[in-house]
Amino acid sequence: MVEPLRLVAPSGDAVDVDPPVVLAPMAGITNAAYRQLCREQGAGLYVAEMITSRGIVERIPKTFDMLRFGPDETVRSVQLYGVEADVIARATTILCAEFGVRHVDLNFGCPVPKVTRRGGGGALPWKRDRLGAILRATVRAAEPYGVPVTMKTRIGIDDEHETFLDAGRIAQDAGCAAIGLHARTVKQAYGGQADWSRIAELVDAVDIPVLGNGDIWEAGDALAMMAATGCAGVVVGRGCLGRPWLFRDLADAFAGRDRRTLPTLGEVATMVRRHGELLAELSGERHGLTDLRKHMAWYFKGFPVGGDLRRSLATISSFADLDAALAQLDPSVPFPEGELGTPRGRQGTPREKVVLPYGWLDSTELGDEDIGAAESDASGG
Repeated sequence: MVEPLRLVAPSGDAVDVDPPVVLAPMAGITNAAYRQLCREQGAGLYVAEMITSRGIVERIPKTFDMLRFGPDETVRSVQLYGVEADVIARATTILCAEFGVRHVDLNFGCPVPKVTRRGGGGALPWKRDRLGAILRATVRAAEPYGVPVTMKTRIGIDDEHETFLDAGRIAQDAGCAAIGLHARTVKQAYGGQADWSRIAELVDAVDIPVLGNGDIWEAGDALAMMAATGCAGVVVGRGCLGRPWLFRDLADAFAGRDRRTLPTLGEVATMVRRHGELLAELSGERHGLTDLRKHMAWYFKGFPVGGDLRRSLATISSFADLDAALAQLDPSVPFPEGELGTPRGRQGTPREKVVLPYGWLDSTELGDEDIGAAESDASGG
């Protein structure tokens, strides 16, 4: 048995995560429909897509539209992006007071160039003073509502500019409930192999819980990471793409049950149909099923599905289209076990260099310089 994770706010209020598994926020993926689909498979904490704090403060309708939660989503969890302490704090107050959010996570790990070039995402922890100011302000804003604040980061900008140990200590001193570490640098993006040994270093360096992230493709990987690093829980991102049942496997593994879900092609088709229904409830049939298209390659990865049928699945816009395509599948085809343990989603190769503001690496202190423009141009990650 693996112990539950308790995220404790400075007020003493806590959010219990049992099992200690967190669905990573993924842009364009972890909307209310996908979070519900994953929740139906197993317990844990399911984080909404990353949202810019300035969009919340300025009450931009498109941003507010992303703040949609299912009726059974008892712990509403949101990841915020931002670079200004005051703006993030004001956004946190709005989330807690007006949307009933019970957990706020801050993104300091995004490797997307249009974010890092303005000093945001994974670039920001290099400026220790700015990181501390943001964390302290956010924790203070959340405290009256009993909401725990966590942060997610990376090892550093590159091998020569590591930030994770300082970031962990700063998070602890600011009153954060936990820190998640994606065991890659910003330069690596999603390529190469995650270095779990750095997660173990962070566990040794701080007293707050550490959540490990990187290269968890199967439930066994999560158990192996926790055994190797001593981390208190795991964050799962790309490993669940097209495989929401991974959360069922994780719940079983953490409870000591020796089971693995290997759905047939027919069972995968049923899951796809359910995903489509949830998306249609969220956005209407046409928009919802158009959004479902991006998931098709992940769901059917490794299955013997012909090119014409794959193209049909990737162009659906109605339930009539979806049902007609799914009806052509052989429901008895077994799960392609050769896909187990293999990477999913975006991978790519490490970047030649990380795009940063001019002179960013000259000092670890930002001072009073204003980098607020970074927020208005952020997305993804």
